[in-house]
Amino acid sequence: MGTDTVRTAASDDASGRRREQRGWYFYDWACSVYSTSVLTVFLGPYLTSVAEDAADAGGYVHPLGVPVRAGSFFAYSVSLSVIVAVLLMPLVGAAADRTGRKKPLLGAAAYTGAAATTGMFFLSGDRYLLGGALLVVANAAQSVAMMLYNSYLPQIAPPEERDAVSSRGWAFGYAAGSLVLVVNLVLYLAHDSFGVSESTAVRICLASAGLWWGGFTLVPLLRLRDHPSPARETTAPGLRQLAATIRDMRRHPLTLAFLLAYLVYNDGIQTVISQASVYGSEELGLGQSTLIGAVLLVQVLAVAGALTMGRLARRYGAKRTILGSLVAWTLTLGAGYFLPTGAPVGFFLLAAAIGLVLGGSQALSRSLFSHLVPPGKEAEYFSAYEVSDRGMSWLGPLLFGLTYQLTGSYRDAIISLVAFFVLGFALLARVPVRQAIADAGNPVPERI
Repeated sequence: MGTDTVRTAASDDASGRRREQRGWYFYDWACSVYSTSVLTVFLGPYLTSVAEDAADAGGYVHPLGVPVRAGSFFAYSVSLSVIVAVLLMPLVGAAADRTGRKKPLLGAAAYTGAAATTGMFFLSGDRYLLGGALLVVANAAQSVAMMLYNSYLPQIAPPEERDAVSSRGWAFGYAAGSLVLVVNLVLYLAHDSFGVSESTAVRICLASAGLWWGGFTLVPLLRLRDHPSPARETTAPGLRQLAATIRDMRRHPLTLAFLLAYLVYNDGIQTVISQASVYGSEELGLGQSTLIGAVLLVQVLAVAGALTMGRLARRYGAKRTILGSLVAWTLTLGAGYFLPTGAPVGFFLLAAAIGLVLGGSQALSRSLFSHLVPPGKEAEYFSAYEVSDRGMSWLGPLLFGLTYQLTGSYRDAIISLVAFFVLGFALLARVPVRQAIADAGNPVPERI
């Protein structure tokens, strides 16, 4: 009887865990459309064109009286959004761990971002400041929400399941991005048939991403549970809690070493995601339909890439698989520098290469870091991870924007990003991950 009770409890626990995991996947399904349709495809070229319409004879706009080349405004806006996120994420993460109530905070951040994205429908004419402000709010809210979402991973998946669970989450996100991009492509290409202008079609695509984000966020909010946190020694709110978090992380130098490596190479990844469409439109002279098609190709291949790299991690370990992906990123960017203008075939080949490594490198980085987090400090440590994921990603767009501003060449801007992948590879290769996992107080998987 006692054995049957134990088996029933274990079965119920596994069933509940699977239910949470399925709900968790759906937040990637909800929010990835923002990353794909808004940040990667439509907003960069569209906000750049709005800024160009507002520019003076020299090609500059003047937000708050500061002269900014119109072609750099989008990159600078992304950088500002990330700085705002840096200030918010550690505070929200510490509050989530202290109270054990991640779900309400996740909902608040998600719906703030969704509302700002929906408001992009009103971005028209020369309202570049409105576009920049909405981008800052949406991107910062997305970063805070993703920090809370990621912090659920070690609570809903045991160590042996995390690579697979993380990879499935990314696959869900890329599948949603692909589906919505197909609809976007139909609307954009056939906008005359629908009786709307090209500009209106773009604004509808932007706003629909916000509605999708808000609608499907209901699924994880219904299925995820708030997991009680262990008693914490540090209970001070606000900046004192942030200072305590930083002091605590210094007790785990190998975790910090991984974060430094991730900060560097993921900065390159995030910048490629946000600036690729600008590079394609402004430097290569490709049309919006070509850019949408290329990003759609990335989304479709990223589903297979994430799942395939998850399987490779089971065989070779997450660290080795990530290192291999960084080599592929370096070679891909090098090839991108030499793409001929007006030749979409090369851009599609570049997109295919990015798609095969994009999802896997991000999914495995997330699951690897989950092993390095001390129990009971998931949101707090994932706030630092998200700072590395998006929070310090202002460096890449800033370098991209400055390089273009100084040289006037997007080719020079794109090749400058190679440094992030080369340095990130060198830093990650030096991290002894098995020792880092043990030092964090977690069981060391057989293969990692």
